Amino acid sequence: MAAANQVRGHTEWAAKLETMSSLKTKAAAAASGKTMLAAAVADVVLILAFAAIGRDAHHREEPILGVLLTAWPFLAGAAAGWAASRAWRRPLSVLHAGVPVWLGSLIVGMLLRALTAQTVVLPFVIVATVALAVFLVGYRLLLAVAVRLRSR
Repeated sequence: MAAANQVRGHTEWAAKLETMSSLKTKAAAAASGKTMLAAAVADVVLILAFAAIGRDAHHREEPILGVLLTAWPFLAGAAAGWAASRAWRRPLSVLHAGVPVWLGSLIVGMLLRALTAQTVVLPFVIVATVALAVFLVGYRLLLAVAVRLRSR
């Protein structure tokens, strides 16, 4: 009888641990979902900012539509970078998300611009390379440094 009670006690304890583990997993999934969404939104906003800054520097007309027309190839490229690297797994990682999203936005973005008869000249490619790196890799790098400094 004592052995049966002991087994039942272990079974109940295991069930409680499994429930606690399940709750932690659900909480972690919710947190990672929010992190993924925040990173995706940040990437979109920063690419739109890149397009807006560039259009403003060249005094282009149609601010909203123009920004969207300028940004769409880079947004498509960023989406390709997210998909190719599975960035949703570690959306704030510099190497696993930031660099692939940057390179995707740059390379696919420039290819799409060329295919749609938009300007692709060396000075623009250089500016886009630097600006998109600063924006898409930069905020992830700053967050990584902040987390590292906080953990000290």
